Order: sequence, then C-alpha cells, then structure tokens
Amino acid sequence: MAQSAQTVPHGGHEHHESHGLSYYLFPLDHKIIGMQYLFTGMFMALIGGFFAYAFRMQLAFPGMSVPFFGVVSAGEYNSLVTNHGSIMIFWVAMPVLIAAFGNFLIPLMIGCDDMVFPKVNRLSYQIFLLSVIVLITSFFVPGGGFGGAWTAYPPLSANAQYSLTPLGSTLWLTAVALEFVAFLLGGINFVTTVMNSRAPGMKLYDIPIVVWMIVIASILFTASVGPLIAGAVMLFMDQVVGTQFYDPAAGGDPVLWQHLFWFFGHPEVYVVLLPAMGITADVMVTFARKKLFAYRTVLYTAVGTGVLSFTVWAHHQFIAGIDPRMANVFTITTLLISIPIAEMCFVYIATLYGGSITFKTPMLWALAFVAEFLIGGVTGIFLGASGADIYFHDTYFVLAHFHYTFFPIAIIAVYAGLTYWFPKMFGRMMNDTLGKIHFWGTIIPFNMIFLPLFLLGAWGQHRRIYSYQNFPELAGDTMQNLRILATLSLVTMLLFQLVFLYNFFRSMFKGEKAGKNPWRATTLEWTTESPPGHGNWKEMPTVYRGPYEYGTPGRDQDFWPQNEPS
Repeated sequence: MAQSAQTVPHGGHEHHESHGLSYYLFPLDHKIIGMQYLFTGMFMALIGGFFAYAFRMQLAFPGMSVPFFGVVSAGEYNSLVTNHGSIMIFWVAMPVLIAAFGNFLIPLMIGCDDMVFPKVNRLSYQIFLLSVIVLITSFFVPGGGFGGAWTAYPPLSANAQYSLTPLGSTLWLTAVALEFVAFLLGGINFVTTVMNSRAPGMKLYDIPIVVWMIVIASILFTASVGPLIAGAVMLFMDQVVGTQFYDPAAGGDPVLWQHLFWFFGHPEVYVVLLPAMGITADVMVTFARKKLFAYRTVLYTAVGTGVLSFTVWAHHQFIAGIDPRMANVFTITTLLISIPIAEMCFVYIATLYGGSITFKTPMLWALAFVAEFLIGGVTGIFLGASGADIYFHDTYFVLAHFHYTFFPIAIIAVYAGLTYWFPKMFGRMMNDTLGKIHFWGTIIPFNMIFLPLFLLGAWGQHRRIYSYQNFPELAGDTMQNLRILATLSLVTMLLFQLVFLYNFFRSMFKGEKAGKNPWRATTLEWTTESPPGHGNWKEMPTVYRGPYEYGTPGRDQDFWPQNEPS
C-alpha cells in the first residue's frame, strides 16, 4: 500500500519509509492500522454470519443436521445466538465503522500525516487483536462458548450454578473488556488528532461530517463505558471469586447489571450509528453533486443526539420492575431522541433534492441505508412506549426492529464506505456491475428475512427459544413457513456475500487503476495519490475552503481525474 518514501515534517515529528514484513505486522502508519482493523472485522463478520446461518437453520428445520455444522444442541444454540450478537456489535460494527474508517480517513480528511500518537494507535489494534483471540478461544473451552445472551444478564452470567459455560463466560467477559480498552485508546487518539493536527487553515466547520461523527462517537463511548466497566469488574468477581453483587439470595441485585449495561448499551447504538450517518452523508454529497444541506444543523443534531442518548436506557427495563412514573419519563425521552435522527434523514433527503444523482454502487448503499433505517426507527416507537413494550418485549418484533436499525449501520453503511473509499485505499476500482449484483442480492433477502419476523413477534413468538415444536400455539404451519422463508432468505443473502468477497479481493490486485479522484469527490483526501504514500502528501496541504469544496468544477481543476473510469 505504501508508495515511494516521503519524509514529511508535520506536527513536530517526521515519518520515514519502513521496509519489510514488520511494516505491515507492527505498523505506525495510520492507513495500515486501519487496514488491520478492516480485515480483522471482515474475518469476524464471516464467523458472525456463519453463526447466524447455523441457529437459523435450527429454527427452520429443528433437529436436522446443519450442513458444515452438524446437529445444533440447546446449549450450542444459546452460544451461537449470544456470540453472533456479540461479534456483530463489538467485533464488526465498532472496529470497522470507527477504528478502520477512523484510522484511514481522519488524517487524510483533515490534512495531516498521521495520528498524533502512532504507537498508542498500534497498541490499540494489538489489544483489539488479543480480544479476538480470547473470544475465539472461548468457543473451544469445556462447556463451549458463553450462552447467556450478548447482554450477559445475571444470574446466567454470574453464577456457575446456573451457567453451563462458566469458563466460556469469563473468557467472553475478558474479551469484551480488552476490546473496550482498545477503543478507549483509539478514541482518545482520534479526538486529540482532530483537535490538534488539522491542516493550516482548517477551522472546526471545515471538517467533513464523517470525521465529526467519528469524533462525537468516540466521546460518547468514552463517557458511557465507565459504569459498564465497573459493572463488568463486579461480574468478573462474581464469576471467579464468588462475590454476590448480582445474587438476590445474598442481597445482590441482578437489575443493577441491567442499569449499568444499558447506560452504556444505548449510547453504544449511537456510537456506531453516527459514523454510519457520516459515511452516508459523504457518499450522498459526491453522487448528488451537491454540498451537504444544512451542514451545521447535522453537526448540532449529532451532538444533541449524543446528549439525549444518556437519558433513554431504562426503556429496556419496562418489565423489570421499574417504577411506572419513571417509565413515563423514559418513554418521553425515547420519543424525543427520534426527532434529531429523523431530522438528519430529512437533511439527507434535502441534499438529494435537485441534485444530479448518479446511481453508482456506493450511492445505492447510501440510499438503502436511509430507507432501511427509517423502518427500524418507526418500529422503535412502538417499543419506546411502555404499554406496548410489555407485550412486545423479548419477542421477534424486537429482534426485527433491532436488525432494521443495526443491519443498516453494521452492514449497509460499511458497504457504502468500502465501495466508496476502495479506490483511495488500494488505488483500483471495484467492478460496478458485480457491486450492483451484490447490492440487490443483499437488500432483497434482508427484507425477506426480517419483515416476516415482525409478524411472528406480533403473533407472540418469543426469542431465545431453541425449538418451537413444544409450543403448539407457535408451531403452526403458517408460523413455521415464515421461519423457513426467513432462513432460506438468510442463506441466499450469505451466498451473495461471496460476490462481494470475489469483487473486493480481485479488484485489490486486478481492478482498473484509479486516479486521484475517480468519483470527482469534493473532500480533501481525494487531492492526494491513490493509495496515499507514506506521510500522505508530498507537500502538506493548506486548507482555504469548506469541507465539500475541493475538486468542484471551476475551482481546483488539478484535483479532477485525468482518466475517469466509465
């Protein structure tokens, strides 16, 4: 990925070209560290997707030997569901959306040569990789991987008497703790870099919105994770030492864990949502040929969303014995937080209005993000109302709602970003036809998976049940046919991911060469080489325009591609 050596003094230090395998295994270059996060996240996505395939096959064809897995036992089912959720949230969405894109894009988009703490940046990935190793190890210990749901509610996660996987539980908790340490280090680096290492002339309102979103997400994570770390220490002590913080028989309180977990867990939704919204905005700007509508409104709205996200956590606990008067408060705050997110979606639609829209693959993903996420947002209003949530709680309605919010974040926005910045990352173009085949082969099956689950949830199907054959009211042909439809749609969607993998890795080496700016984009990273050399620029840039004014017609003609791919 590195090009010819450049020694670029910037920010009080210099970068020198590195040689050999150590450059890629133990890098200080932010771009290589971003690639490490990206490829590790892609590997974990394969594992998380395979787990989803295995447990969905059990739900559709109970007791059948699942190809490439075998018969799914009850304990394995719990472990598959738990680790699928954990992996897709903690080891796919966070490392790719925040760490991979953040590491690669932030220095390029603000006009500096690297992160301010390169060694801390490297340490962050190394700790993250250790967390991956610990998590994978937990699958193979006696008793199997942790099966107490990704929320890890006590007593199933705290007391060996109730847990079938005590060692797996402890390893899972250790892996999550390591991952949190990694992202605390990375988040501090991101915020410090953006605040202190911008190119000369770049004011705060000259920063592209995706960088702002990553910075706000990093601050949210740092502010919200403390209580969960404290709770995790107590949970670890319950597991290993035998303390009883969460054991009601000994005076402990299992609901305390729910408060500590969701005080982090709901801001966590916005930790991954905001970077996804930023990626979508920058892609839309390019392919609508317009500047972002109401840039400052989007920025203020993102800050407001972050603040409000700390006030809604207890809507996850409406049936946990919460005081009904407090339930009313959290119902109101839950409805309020939908306002800034809806505002951002309307701003994106306003950006499209009157634009000269080009439907390249990244733009299709960006448009799909808005459409699918709106379905998740609308269905969330039902769950934010305490009365309705009593019925819907822990049903497949919740599961479908969650996937209509999280799949656009963790998958659709990631594909938008990857297909958009791929030329800048690797200097080559992905095949647009294969990209569109992959797009439709993902979006159509996705809706066929989760739209039926809304019906199943409304009919009373409860989640986390290994087989519905013992529940006559849930085992009818109509409900079972919907489970089969959802499962076959999932298998179809997973098969289409092979199209992406083929397109991605083939294009890395044999794709059409990209110029500096194959998309005619308007942010600063497109003014340097593709891929950028070590130090990013031969001469460090001076910024004298807004975030979406570089490379526009009649302005900097040198930034336009000489040979734009068709």
